[in-house]
Amino acid sequence: MDSIRQNKVGRLIQRDLSEMFQKECKEFTVGAMLSVTAVRVSPDMSYARVYLSIFPSNLTEKVLESLAEKNKSIRFILGKKIGKQTRIIPELKFFVDDSLDYIDKIDSLLKQ
Repeated sequence: MDSIRQNKVGRLIQRDLSEMFQKECKEFTVGAMLSVTAVRVSPDMSYARVYLSIFPSNLTEKVLESLAEKNKSIRFILGKKIGKQTRIIPELKFFVDDSLDYIDKIDSLLKQ
C-alpha cells in the first residue's frame, strides 16, 4: 500500500520523465517510442521503479541498455526539474511494462 506522498512523487516523476523523453532526451530512446506507464517510489523516496511501454517491442533490449547507460544524466535532468518539490531525487530503475503485449495475446487467444 503506497502512501499519499509516494503516489504524488510517483506521478510527478512520471509526468516529468514522459516530457523529458518526448522533448529533451530523444537520443536516449534509440529511435523507439516510449511512454512511462507507472512509477513506484519506495517508502524512503530513495528508489523509483519506472515502468515503460516501448514501441516497437523488438527494440526493448536496446532501449533498456541505453537508459541504463544514461541513468545518471537522466537523473540529473530530472533533478533540475523536480528539485524544488522534493528533497531527494530517487535512483531510477527502468522496467518494461508488457501489459499491452499481454492484452494482445489474450485477445488473439479469445478470438480463436
